[in-house]
Amino acid sequence: MDHTEDGYYIEKVKNGNPDSFAFLVDKYKDMVYSISIKILRDQDNARDLAQECFVKAYQQIHKFEGKSKFSTWLYTIAYRTAVTKLKENRVETITMSDYTDEIADHLPGQFEQLQAKQVKQYVQAAIQKLPQTDALLVTLYYINDLPVKEIEEITGLSKPNVKIKLFRARKVLERDLKFLLDSEMKVIDES
Repeated sequence: MDHTEDGYYIEKVKNGNPDSFAFLVDKYKDMVYSISIKILRDQDNARDLAQECFVKAYQQIHKFEGKSKFSTWLYTIAYRTAVTKLKENRVETITMSDYTDEIADHLPGQFEQLQAKQVKQYVQAAIQKLPQTDALLVTLYYINDLPVKEIEEITGLSKPNVKIKLFRARKVLERDLKFLLDSEMKVIDES
């Protein structure tokens, strides 16, 4: 087995070497935080929740059977913990994601005229306006390139439901970003 594979470190943790869990934390911390921030929309709560998810994963690693990828198992813990926390605390939306660089790379050529910072701001604003679940789905699918099957496992949504929500979210993003682009292009043309 390749020593960089998740399975190697999982087995080491299961066999009594807790230090090996640090590899998994380092590898997946950004994505767990991303899921947390998309649902909770508060940086402090998202950081706390990410830590809580890793503690849960460590405590339950003996239950991981390898039927799915470790990342899917971990992201499911993060998703479900965040949704539960949201229901308990009714956390209000106050922050935006740091994961918009990749979305900006996929936008039409018109955005090339705008400075990258402005594009990030527009994308962040458009994603922020989406419902929390839709924002998470957009992040998982478009930014983190997760397949629909893995998103199903993480969220517990059915495949058709994931696809419909992604389709609708994409349409909303296109509409919002087109509106923002048209407004910005008028300002540029007037300059």
